[in-house]
Amino acid sequence: MTADVIYADPSALSRLYLNQPGSREIHLWRARTPGRLPVTHHGRTELVNAVSLAMFRGERTREQGLKAWSNIEADFEDGHLGQVDILWRAALNRAAELSRTHTPNLGTRALDVLHVACALELKLKHFLTFDERQQKLAAACGLKLVKL
Repeated sequence: MTADVIYADPSALSRLYLNQPGSREIHLWRARTPGRLPVTHHGRTELVNAVSLAMFRGERTREQGLKAWSNIEADFEDGHLGQVDILWRAALNRAAELSRTHTPNLGTRALDVLHVACALELKLKHFLTFDERQQKLAAACGLKLVKL
């Protein structure tokens, strides 16, 4: 499998840039999975914000945060991550539909639902996340979960 058929949400992507539980596993997975991981503008924003929050919380120094931001941008420039366009109205409509159908049973958060909706709108077949409720939603929507 190549990375271009996988939607990796920010809970997974952030582990490439911030040392967190699961970082080692995702680095190993990424090293053996060729191709460009598709990332929406929203996903990119969440990734940058994850680094920013780590700085705010004192989990990373400013210097470490700047380095992480630089690494993110380098991965886009080098083609490890690829900015993808999406029809946001369709993605948001799909997210609302998924929320009505699945959130009452799964308790998924709106942004997690939006990421699953984006994967579906992009017609990706595989989903990578560290969020358990989001995993359940992705599976319920027919996406295949990537196991590390």
